[in-house]
Amino acid sequence: MRVTGMVRILVPLATLLSFWVIIQTYSEHRGRAISLRSWLGSTRKPMSSPPQPRHKCENKKDCPADHFAFRIISGAANVVGPSICFEDRILMSTVKNNIGRGLNIALVNGELGPHGPKALCTANFRTASTTVHMGLGRRGASLETHPDCVGNFQPLGKSGQLLKVGSFDMYSGDVTKLETFLEDIKYGTIMLAATYDDASTKMNDKVRALFSALGSRHVNQLGFRDNWVFLGAKGMKDKSPFEEHIKNDQKTNKYDGWPELLEMEGCAPRKQD
Repeated sequence: MRVTGMVRILVPLATLLSFWVIIQTYSEHRGRAISLRSWLGSTRKPMSSPPQPRHKCENKKDCPADHFAFRIISGAANVVGPSICFEDRILMSTVKNNIGRGLNIALVNGELGPHGPKALCTANFRTASTTVHMGLGRRGASLETHPDCVGNFQPLGKSGQLLKVGSFDMYSGDVTKLETFLEDIKYGTIMLAATYDDASTKMNDKVRALFSALGSRHVNQLGFRDNWVFLGAKGMKDKSPFEEHIKNDQKTNKYDGWPELLEMEGCAPRKQD
């Protein structure tokens, strides 16, 4: 009986002792492994990708020094408003609370250097017969010197400076306000335009002709609830390469009753002599 009792006591003790030895051995090796990984990790430099460069207006690439960076986004249906960015400055947007249904237009000083639109009349261009170039076309869109320039060489503001913004309801608004706005644009001024909801119901032939004179190719085809983004300039003879237009077509519309939004970015040349 005594031997049996001793066996009953020693067997559990031996089992516990063996289990303790196994646990200690495992913990020791695991600790060493962790310490080894930590030691190796401490000698390595953390892997990180190089920071991506940021471009003006969140564009995909930088513009040359003699170009303006811009980004124009049309409205999406009648829900999300348009956005116009120029030289990394948001000129019009929902956040700025200066957009509305119809046409949204920003005017900026388009001249290279500090002399404003009338810098067309520099020391090298002092006669009314002189022709300079805006540089918006393949060979440069020509801009004939306006008579107001002759003898007027006073600075009018910084190049790229915002001059004016306007929002025009083209569904039920007064189109004569847009006519006056367009007629008052000065030579050398760049226009950026974006549609929101509908921009054609009130658009008449006079307005279309004024936009055409600013370099638009597509304004004459602009229809009900079409989307349109455009950058042009006053005095252009050639058409602007910066324009996109998408028709309102039930077969291809992204939204119910409206096409998808348009987004255009680029580098608009300043004055090109």
